[in-house]
Amino acid sequence: MIHFRIHAECRLAPLFALVAWLPLASTISTAASTSSPPKSGTAQMAELLARLAKQTTPQQNQFLTLEQIRLLQEQLATNTVPANAVPLEYYLGTQLLQAGKNEEALAAFGRLSRLTQKLGIRQSATNDINIEINRALAHLRMGELRNCLTNHTSQSCLLPIEGHGIHKWQEGSRAAIGILTNLLQKYPDNLSARWLLNVSAMTVGDYPDRVPARWLIPPKTFASDYDIGRFPEIAGPAGLAINQLSGGSAVEDFDGDGLLDVMVTSIGLSDQMTLFHNNGDGTFSDRTKEAGLTGLTGGLNLVTTDYNNDGYPDVLVVRGAWAREGGRFPDSLLRNNGDGTFEDVTAAVGMLSFHPSQTAVWFDFDGDGWLDVFIGNETAQNEPRHSCELYRNNRDGTFTEMALGAGLRINSYVKGVTTGDFNNDGRPDLYVSILGKPNQLFRNDGPAPASSGTNTWTFTEVGAAAGVQKPIWSFPTWFFDYDNDGFEDLYVGSYFIRDVGDIAADYLGLPNNGEHAKLYHNRGNGTFEDVSKAANLDHVLHGMGANFGDLDNDGWLDFYLGTGNPDLTTTIPNRMFRNADGKSFQDVTTSGGFGHLQKGHGVSFADIDNDGDQDVHIDMGGAYSGDITPNALFANPGHGNHWVKLQLVGVKANRPGIGARLKLTLSGPTGERVIHHTVNTGGSFGSNPLRQEIGLGDAKAIKSLEVLWPGSGTRQVFTNLEPDRSYRLKEDAKVAEVVPLKTFALPLPDAPALIRKP
Repeated sequence: MIHFRIHAECRLAPLFALVAWLPLASTISTAASTSSPPKSGTAQMAELLARLAKQTTPQQNQFLTLEQIRLLQEQLATNTVPANAVPLEYYLGTQLLQAGKNEEALAAFGRLSRLTQKLGIRQSATNDINIEINRALAHLRMGELRNCLTNHTSQSCLLPIEGHGIHKWQEGSRAAIGILTNLLQKYPDNLSARWLLNVSAMTVGDYPDRVPARWLIPPKTFASDYDIGRFPEIAGPAGLAINQLSGGSAVEDFDGDGLLDVMVTSIGLSDQMTLFHNNGDGTFSDRTKEAGLTGLTGGLNLVTTDYNNDGYPDVLVVRGAWAREGGRFPDSLLRNNGDGTFEDVTAAVGMLSFHPSQTAVWFDFDGDGWLDVFIGNETAQNEPRHSCELYRNNRDGTFTEMALGAGLRINSYVKGVTTGDFNNDGRPDLYVSILGKPNQLFRNDGPAPASSGTNTWTFTEVGAAAGVQKPIWSFPTWFFDYDNDGFEDLYVGSYFIRDVGDIAADYLGLPNNGEHAKLYHNRGNGTFEDVSKAANLDHVLHGMGANFGDLDNDGWLDFYLGTGNPDLTTTIPNRMFRNADGKSFQDVTTSGGFGHLQKGHGVSFADIDNDGDQDVHIDMGGAYSGDITPNALFANPGHGNHWVKLQLVGVKANRPGIGARLKLTLSGPTGERVIHHTVNTGGSFGSNPLRQEIGLGDAKAIKSLEVLWPGSGTRQVFTNLEPDRSYRLKEDAKVAEVVPLKTFALPLPDAPALIRKP
């Protein structure tokens, strides 16, 4: 028996013929002096990104599927040894599948079958299963292309698939069902095939009645713990259903008109980032060109900020994720000019560097009233180091990189970073989520003593002592006070599965190899307790994109996970969890209609229509060129609870008040209640608005709002607030200013959809 290895993510041999990065870096900063008229920072960055994209090879970046296909076809054309064609045909079929060329992929797998029969090669069970699952996927994705993309509806790809989500063109899914049924007859315990069989049956309306009982995943498996009410998916009629690969999501009032706009990116090296302007009537318009963003491509994450304290929200675009040495692309700091346009100032402010990354967090670590930024870079095993970066704000429009000077020597595969004051000492601390190693918690100990030599600031790693190093294979993370006790707790998402069978096993309560998520409760003494099991979160959730908010305005923070990985078999639902009074979390994925089966990335909780409850925007799509899908917007149906919105304006503290601690004392039918809230943009993969949206439950009055401003230490108490209003809180003001916001209706889910193509 001849055996060839098949990997879940097939790659060509890494050659890593690196581009001459340093000459490119100098180009962007010197172009202005060598051309007339001088080019803008945006134009220079656009040229640099285009040049890097053109020079990137498939040996450097595994996600360049079309280039991989060309190389494999060339190798097959010149191959003279029949046995060598066996793995080449498999890899070609896999790449064609990942590129969305499903018919060609099936042809390659057909040639592979005929070739192995001719040569008398007997496949191993592993290869047999992988080949048949890929064949089934090719058929299933043909159906998805014709139904979910071409004929997209508000129910497309939502688990459990029903109603208008059922495919009209069913030949693809029915062919997949046949292949998977035959495979399960040979390997009845294969959970990956079982999972995909159930999903395929849903797409044609055969679930659950026509799924053989021994392979059925019962409907009760997907039942929600609580009925949160249906959040209809309306991205199409709202004009937000751009059809691209995975990317970031930032929802913010970028032009100061009181309406929340939406900015998204796509990981494709040539994919244009997009700014959608909120028209105030339930629809959005593409303002990318008018905003001066043309040519700014790629990026997997977006993080909003106000780095220069001018009151206009700026954006950091983070690039290079997962591509290892092929990810040596610069990030972009986009300065908001206050007139509806942006300028790329990356080089001008001193932040131009070339590292693979997807995560960053803004915080005023030194308390000087200006926001600094930590960028988590990705260093793969046995490859060149990409040290994480800490850029200190010089308060003059520039930054100085000083990670080593602050004791932050981090050379790991960092997938998530977040900040919070876990010990309530007034200084923001830093948590680093690492893929494949113990996670790290850095306590902010303030200015370094004179005896420390070159160090200027002291961060002390206390992850082990605090008890927050797991999960070892982790991804998204955030601090939040989920139980409103005044101490910030910590969520750390898990990110390891052997295959999609581990997801099926977790749903079915069977043993599996998947990594489990962690929820850490802050004990208030510098340590944390793992409460994942008690909180109903001790599961294989496999989250990537993530953020938190308050779905029902009850004053308890909920969260949404965009799930999946590049492997096309990972067709699993995104997961929504409702906070049940700070004691546990209830899975409300299916009752709310959040279980999108396509890959979820940047998440934003935001009140798009200014009606007082938070809607949810998520950037969808995978990493390989054929794994595209429209982004989604879930409209909140309302739950009758009260709310308040707060826009902070720092004077001594940083302008948007990032890191400010809020304490709301409420009175209601059941007595007095306290809600604790920290000002930020949410989790590590997606940006919520800087205008804080806080649920108040059934409170009839806000007795007081106490604000502890970051850095300055200013403590203010406001007593003139009322529920269901929006306020502006200035650090030196005695009373809160009411800010009227225009409300409007969001479109109905059955309104005509506009699927925007890049």
